[in-house]
Amino acid sequence: MLPEKFTLEVVTPARLVVRETVSGAQIPVRGGYIGVLAGHTPLLAEMGIGELSYHAGSRTYSCTSMGGFVEVLADRVIVLADSAERVEEIDVPRAQAARDRAQKRLAAPNDPNVDWKRAEEALERAQVRLQVAAKAGVPSVADSGHAAS
Repeated sequence: MLPEKFTLEVVTPARLVVRETVSGAQIPVRGGYIGVLAGHTPLLAEMGIGELSYHAGSRTYSCTSMGGFVEVLADRVIVLADSAERVEEIDVPRAQAARDRAQKRLAAPNDPNVDWKRAEEALERAQVRLQVAAKAGVPSVADSGHAAS
């Protein structure tokens, strides 16, 4: 009989972000997302940038996950992320400022000083933070004139 739950660990170089017994997870990998249930076939994949969600009990939780690798085993999933944040740790004003800076850089197509890849990645990271925060109901800066998208 296959197990119904597995241990999910999300670890960055600085700290342990999540260690939970879960029934399932959606994990951002290069090129999309994978869904993981207990008893999953072993897998090693490169992480993408996105929302990592997981089901513990009757609730669904989310965090950001930025780059790294994921190892899926039948009874355990280990995410070795370059960076990750729980919803309550997301600094919405800072993410909005990062989004705005990246958009400004990308709006100057003829500027030879713009590192396009770096600006695109910064924009993607900021947008993921804002999307995860908005989905969880974390308020955005009211007077910023921007909607958390």
